[in-house]
Amino acid sequence: MPALSNRTNTFTDSVIRRMTRVSNEYGAVNLSQGFPDFEPPKEILTRLAEVTNEDFHQYSTTWVAQNFREALAAKIAHFSGVEVNPNTELVVTCGSTEAMMAAMMSVTNPGDKVIVFSPFYENYGADTILSGAEPIYVPLVPPSFCFDANVLEDAFRQNPKAIIVCNPSNPCGKVFTREELTVIADLSKKYDTFVITDEVYEHIFYAPHKHIYMASLPDMNERTIVCNSLSKTYSITGWRLGYTQANPRITDRIKKVHDFLTVGAASPLQEVAVTGLRFGDEYYRDLQEKYAHKRNLFLQGLDSIGLQHTVPEGAYYILIDICEFGFESDLEFAEVLSKKVGVGAVPGSSFFKEKENRFVRLHFAKKDDTLNEALNRLSDIYKKLR
Repeated sequence: MPALSNRTNTFTDSVIRRMTRVSNEYGAVNLSQGFPDFEPPKEILTRLAEVTNEDFHQYSTTWVAQNFREALAAKIAHFSGVEVNPNTELVVTCGSTEAMMAAMMSVTNPGDKVIVFSPFYENYGADTILSGAEPIYVPLVPPSFCFDANVLEDAFRQNPKAIIVCNPSNPCGKVFTREELTVIADLSKKYDTFVITDEVYEHIFYAPHKHIYMASLPDMNERTIVCNSLSKTYSITGWRLGYTQANPRITDRIKKVHDFLTVGAASPLQEVAVTGLRFGDEYYRDLQEKYAHKRNLFLQGLDSIGLQHTVPEGAYYILIDICEFGFESDLEFAEVLSKKVGVGAVPGSSFFKEKENRFVRLHFAKKDDTLNEALNRLSDIYKKLR
């Protein structure tokens, strides 16, 4: 039989999704894969029920229905201050996962280099390799997860085609400051590099931190490709509605790549999601308050147990320091945590390029009852794992 692809021979399955399967196997509270266990907004669910009896069951325009694009463009302009042409600067994709892949395939050639901050969402490295490019990893240094500007410029000196910036960041919860984004922007202009941003947690951040849109910085809209999703903002991770936002030249290429990757996102769900895109400011304030409450509940619970952890500035993930438990492998720790304690986590090593085994990632996008149950189980962690 012929050999399989060399490009993918180092791939493993997604560690995040694997830990969901481990959680399910042992009946653990699944705080590994980042999806809520509460319902989307009632207005969205009401519209979903209506759309099942309407005529939205066939293909829409490949890059998405007109009313969706117009509602999305209006929302982007409202929050970022960047005016977006709904017809020439947006492509709606099957989740932000496809958005990132389509963006990478549209701007990189085999042999190009792409800067990736570490820790990173596991898809970034894989997307780079699938595009035939080579990742250059630049560390975000714990516990503040700041980068060294000199180290970053050393990476830019290798003439990368693009840099990927996740803001707010999964898994470390970092929210990049305006000053940090300006450093990245200035280097991207100096070395003529695209900036591909992942902004799926744009509305989930905690005071005093604020989300700054890279495309809103001076002279950055033309070279920024925004990858985003409705999944986290409206608690509809299973709907797989993402998008890219970029200048018309880039968007024209992304449209073609997207067409051959997936043809188009689900038509009925596009129609339903317009309802969410038209929500007023109050919805987003309530969303931030909801997640601020959940963060505080979970952090206070971890503090009372005595576990060492990061304090996220945005998104909904926490890294727990597991050094005190003496495990050589964070993967083994995560599996034992599910089996003996009953809480699902993701081994931190799956997010770092550097050799790193001291963290596991938990998330708090859950009902209060779910978080309290997880904390109740974690309260016995020292008895069960030492």
